[in-house]
Parts: sequence; C-alpha cells; structure tokens
Amino acid sequence: MESGFKKQNILTQALFQKVFFWMFVGLISSAITAQFTIASGFINVLLNNFVLFIGLIIIELILVVVLASRIMKMDESTAKGVFVGYALINGVTISAILIMYTLASVVSTFIITALMFGSLALIGFFTKKDLSGMGLFFLMALVGLIIASIVNIFMQSSMLYWAITCLGILIFAGLTVYDTNKIKKWVEKGLINKRNINKFAIIGALSLYLDFVNMFIYMLRIFGKRR
Repeated sequence: MESGFKKQNILTQALFQKVFFWMFVGLISSAITAQFTIASGFINVLLNNFVLFIGLIIIELILVVVLASRIMKMDESTAKGVFVGYALINGVTISAILIMYTLASVVSTFIITALMFGSLALIGFFTKKDLSGMGLFFLMALVGLIIASIVNIFMQSSMLYWAITCLGILIFAGLTVYDTNKIKKWVEKGLINKRNINKFAIIGALSLYLDFVNMFIYMLRIFGKRR
C-alpha cells in the first residue's frame, strides 16, 4: 500500500513537472510572438484587416478543439506542435490587446496574475474536496460570459463591461483551482502511465495556459495603464 502511494506521488510530481514546463513554453512562445508582432509593425496590418484577425481567432479555436478531442490519437510530436502553434498564433492575436497598454503595466499585471495563479493552483492541488462536480458550473458560467461579452459589443455599456471583467476574473480563478485539481485526479484515477503521460501533460498545460492567459487579459482591464 505504501509502495503504491509512493508510486502515485512520483507519477503526480512527474506529470505536474511536464504540465508546467509546457505551460511555460506556451506562455514564452506567446510573449515572444506578441512582442515581435508589435515591434515589426505587423500589428498595424492586423488591426487594419478584420478578416485576417477573425481568421486567426478561428484557427485558434480549431486548434484547441482538435487538440482537446484528438490528442490521444496523435503522435506526441504532433500534439506538441499543435500546442506550440496555438500559443504562437495566440501571441499574435493578444498583441492587439497588449498594444493598448504601457509595457510597465503589462509586466506588472503579468506578475500579479502569476502570483495569483500560483496561489490558486496550490489550492487546487492540496484541497481534499472533490471538485469534479463543478465542471458543468464553470462551463455554464463561461458560456454566459461569452454571451454577455458579445452582447456588450453592441450595447457598449460601461457597467456591463466592468461586471464582465470581474466575473471573468472569478471564473478563470475558479477554473485554475478546478483544472489543477482535475490534473491531480488523473493520477488518482489511474489514467496516467508512462506511455501517455506526455499527452496528458500537453492537454493539462493547455487548460492551465488558457486559464492564465484569460485571467491576465481581464486583470489588464483593471491594472493596465492605457497608452
């Protein structure tokens, strides 16, 4: 029994090391691409070509869906390539948001988000509660957030804007706790082994990457200083 518990701990540690490694790779890839997009002037092309911008967002959505639904049928190298490719394209689209804020406020907000994310991830890892039942709740909340954001494109309500901002931070904070706990449960449920650990690490990294980036974007609305 003790040997099995020790083996589970080793597997959990190995999984999270891989998850956070690939999450870090994704964030670095996005940051470099965003910086290049702004520094090279390509940001002007992006902002003046609505079709291109929407096209990139559609490609991002397709890559996420493909990775989430087909990863177990992919080669590891393909899965890693799709993840990094998504992070690179996301860096291009995020640059349209980052250009609105000063570099100092972007960096400070990133640090605040990283500290908050780290604290939430620790809660998700160490909590003894079963959070699996919260998945549907967060899905419904996320759908509501998307609908409210679309509606406010036409309404242009400042009150709704700030309500969406606060709700967005809360939802992705909750998702950080939930997704971290979910990744840990993969090991406890016996889903992880030496043959599939790298694929599970990629899909885990994608979940936490999305939580971090979205929380960062909503935090920018509060802490970011406009140019």
